[in-house]
Amino acid sequence: MRRRTVTAGNLEEILQATAPATAPAPAAPSAAAPAPREEHALRTEFEFELPRGYVDEAGTLHRHGSMRLATARDELRPQIDLRVKENPAYLSVVLLSQVITRLGTVTDVHAGVVERMYATDVAFLQDFYRRVNSEGHTRAAVTCPHCEGGFEVDLSGGRLGES
Repeated sequence: MRRRTVTAGNLEEILQATAPATAPAPAAPSAAAPAPREEHALRTEFEFELPRGYVDEAGTLHRHGSMRLATARDELRPQIDLRVKENPAYLSVVLLSQVITRLGTVTDVHAGVVERMYATDVAFLQDFYRRVNSEGHTRAAVTCPHCEGGFEVDLSGGRLGES
């Protein structure tokens, strides 16, 4: 393969010389709608509602939030955290603090915020994390205690019985 040095002066000449023979000349931008693209977008953020809610220093209750999908870095980073090395149970606190993007009006969710959450909310978030990262959805199969009928509940939505 032959190498060429490209400068701003001869760039247009090289592009024309190397363009496929059947390719039409680039058209001027038009107001026409862009070509339709396939809708196979990956859902990377999931909304949730905490069972009890996080109460901040000012006494404000925060229940609605969002969690993003975890990356490999999110899973590996807690392994080198000194707090996790001293107490392996702290791993979930560090991990959740990395993937929760918003909690009510709180946008800086750090380990201290997760530490001050109620245990029921942390357990909910751990299950929510597992569902969205392992199963790719927020639905859970449940059984009615009265009629023993089975159905699915979306864990990210409101409380049971609310719409």
